[in-house]
Amino acid sequence: MTAEHTTAPSLAQFHPQEQAALQQLAQHSPRVLVTGAGGFLGKAICERLVAAGIKVSGLARGTYPELTAMGVNMLKGDIIDAKQVSDALQGCDLVFHVASKAGVWGDKSSYYLPNVVGTNNIINACLAHNIPRLVYTSTPSVTFAGVDEAFIDETQPYAASYLNYYAESKARAEQQVVAANGQVLADGKLLKTVSLRPHLIWGPEDPHLVPRVIARARAKRLKLVGRDDKLVDTIYIANAAYGHLLAALALYDDAPSCAGQCYFLSNDEPITMAAMLNKILACAHLPAVTQRVPANLAYGVGALLEGVYWLLGKQQEPIMTRFVAKQLSTSHYFDIAAAKKDLGYQPLISIDDGMVLLASWLQQQK
Repeated sequence: MTAEHTTAPSLAQFHPQEQAALQQLAQHSPRVLVTGAGGFLGKAICERLVAAGIKVSGLARGTYPELTAMGVNMLKGDIIDAKQVSDALQGCDLVFHVASKAGVWGDKSSYYLPNVVGTNNIINACLAHNIPRLVYTSTPSVTFAGVDEAFIDETQPYAASYLNYYAESKARAEQQVVAANGQVLADGKLLKTVSLRPHLIWGPEDPHLVPRVIARARAKRLKLVGRDDKLVDTIYIANAAYGHLLAALALYDDAPSCAGQCYFLSNDEPITMAAMLNKILACAHLPAVTQRVPANLAYGVGALLEGVYWLLGKQQEPIMTRFVAKQLSTSHYFDIAAAKKDLGYQPLISIDDGMVLLASWLQQQK
């Protein structure tokens, strides 16, 4: 079983292996800050920490009364403001830096300020306040060069060029986090960092992938891209949160093998994009998607729309971009052996079990 989201989460709501990891983490009596606490993954991490009796502060730009009611000490602030970040991190000894601007469309500064400058502010605050552990949420997009990624591992280099500012800014931020590992704190200890790359997080309360798929299907605008079905990796929300907990726990080792490293995280169940989309649609009792658009046509339309939107100064995301066209027509699945070896990670909730939970949650929303 995974967590049902309640005001006061308890350990009993979570998978037994999550419970075990949380109990071990609680023994270190960490004082934790979660950036982006109001987001999908940030909230899931907060719920689990609170359930273990761990003192948690959350940093977010908005107000989240449900997190406050849960027991999270919510701090309102923006990670691009160095002083607000510094104030928020005081007194912590573990940071989950989850906050970032995601998406596939927008100008460079809208991504670089939160993702690169914001991450640099987090690192500087860790150094200034003797915070020795930093878990950073990255993305597999940092290696994506527009071609198939079939069972790649962490030896895959960063892309030489990027199709949007999101992927580029996340790559720069991840490089900062990797470089910060081993820096000496004022008290003589070393900063230990780890970067995690979860791919396509989904599940109950998903505000991104699931509602977008369902909305486009209902509007008759959902189509498959490319002639061939390519395999992709996804990750259920509980598995993504579990991977972050294991990474944090590993950083409490005297000489953690994960320090300064990056790890792909997934459900370890490569699935075709068509099959994944249709499983989500089935949860919402919607018909399967079967219509296809040629990959080259989708890429051309994306390039055209990007040009038009830039000329018109439109801020909303085009229905297709070059990045989305390439993402939907190429494979993305990963060898997660390193996460298994160094973090002890194993996915706890399968895709099919996760879909049962997603269907139940969608039914409750009605």
